[in-house]
Amino acid sequence: MTIFESPFDPIVLRDISITDRVFEGLRDRPDEVVLTDGPTGRSLTATEFMDQVEALAGGLTARGFGAGHTVALMAPNCPEYCVVFHAVAYAGGTITTINPTYTESEVRHQLQDSQAEFLITVPAFLDTARAAISDTSVVDLATIGQAPDTLELADLMGEPLSHQVAVDFDAHTVVLPYSSGTTGLPKGVMLSHRNLVVNVDQIIDGAGFHRGETAAAFLPFFHIYGMTVLMNVHLAGGGALVTLPRFDLELFLRISQDYKSKRMWIVPPVALALAKHPMVDQFDLSALEQIFTGAAPLGADLSNAVGKRLNCVSLQGYGMTELSPVSHLSPIEDSKPGASGLAAPNVQCRIVNIETGEDMGVGEEGELWIKGPNVMQGYLNNAKATAETIVEDGWLRTGDISYIDADGQMFVVDRLKELIKYKGFQVAPAELEATIVSMDGVTDAAVIGLPDPEAGEIPMAFVVRTDTGPDAAAIKAHLEKCLSSYKQVHRIDFVDTIPKSASGKILRRFLRDKIKAEG
Repeated sequence: MTIFESPFDPIVLRDISITDRVFEGLRDRPDEVVLTDGPTGRSLTATEFMDQVEALAGGLTARGFGAGHTVALMAPNCPEYCVVFHAVAYAGGTITTINPTYTESEVRHQLQDSQAEFLITVPAFLDTARAAISDTSVVDLATIGQAPDTLELADLMGEPLSHQVAVDFDAHTVVLPYSSGTTGLPKGVMLSHRNLVVNVDQIIDGAGFHRGETAAAFLPFFHIYGMTVLMNVHLAGGGALVTLPRFDLELFLRISQDYKSKRMWIVPPVALALAKHPMVDQFDLSALEQIFTGAAPLGADLSNAVGKRLNCVSLQGYGMTELSPVSHLSPIEDSKPGASGLAAPNVQCRIVNIETGEDMGVGEEGELWIKGPNVMQGYLNNAKATAETIVEDGWLRTGDISYIDADGQMFVVDRLKELIKYKGFQVAPAELEATIVSMDGVTDAAVIGLPDPEAGEIPMAFVVRTDTGPDAAAIKAHLEKCLSSYKQVHRIDFVDTIPKSASGKILRRFLRDKIKAEG
């Protein structure tokens, strides 16, 4: 067995909850503002944040939504999001984070699968929330902000909990983000306190995070990237956040300028904007030392372009929800354009031949396997998928074809799995295909990702229809009704047949070859 070890010194694993780990980074700076709402300027000091977490944890416990219960949170980034997240964790509960742009059916699936009993949202998404809780275990909901005939966050505050409710740091699932698979509906990724705490410490150590760093937090907290790298790392590491409910280039640049941000946490589409948009020149970003891109690969050319324009180092990392999420990162003094970085502290890697199962050596391509304390517990209610992903004594199969060079730098070459990454979001072709095929007059469908310089990939559909079947406009309208905006197809080709193997598996490579041949 060929194992690539992390070049970093290992970190010590500690028996501590994620909220107590965050509190460690707050207690010695009680009067510092640590969370600010970008659009309004509303803010919380370290003491105010901890007080609200303890009070909400007590209130949830008093209402029967504490230890042993699951609370769902569906909201855009705001200071209160962090309060709710850590209050549930502090009370010994489980929190499942829901994409606020989800449709009613998508929300309902996550509520049903996670068995959430309480849903917290914002007034703007209240109609979707009310419709989605039917046929679920949710018995009540509340809003961050005022809404008629609805509990508000302030109503949930109670007698403060003075200590973290006792939990098993390895066995208790503290958060359930959902990750799209290559087949079926999104799966709940079970992450423990140990997973989250370890990854926070891996990032702080491996990425050289410094106290006082303030970042514009537009990466959604419901997504593991924003949840760990922004929310938890900045609070635990002595930093601060200015939250944005969605990406707004002008506000993002203004916040980065006014707070003299040393680091930007971004995704490839934002890198493209930073490299090319004329608005960038209107702001003073001279304090910027590095840009860190994650969620999807960033080409060396674009990485170099954004670094050159902003006179800073452009770095990449690698991760996935199942890894809490970061397994690879690039120190500012040891980076390579196009590389996804070095294995984080305590992380081991293998490159495995997808045909033979043999371990590959330096510079040889194969599937990236990862082992470490940041590897998930498994998929909720899905032992089969867990067994297929975590194999051979805890090694996690990433599904990405990669190689590791002589310096330990990992490069992602392609994806073994079929997930499409659109602007950092995972899109499962199977979900789109099932939605299209459900239409009258459609007899078959296949979806692939097309390379796109802004989005990374865009979904494209091949559709087989009858003479009276729907046209492209009707199919797009149907998808818009059923699925979130980032799951929409951008191109539809009507074909006579979908190429398949003898076992019925769609041969997507033939479809990709067809598009390449057309230029």
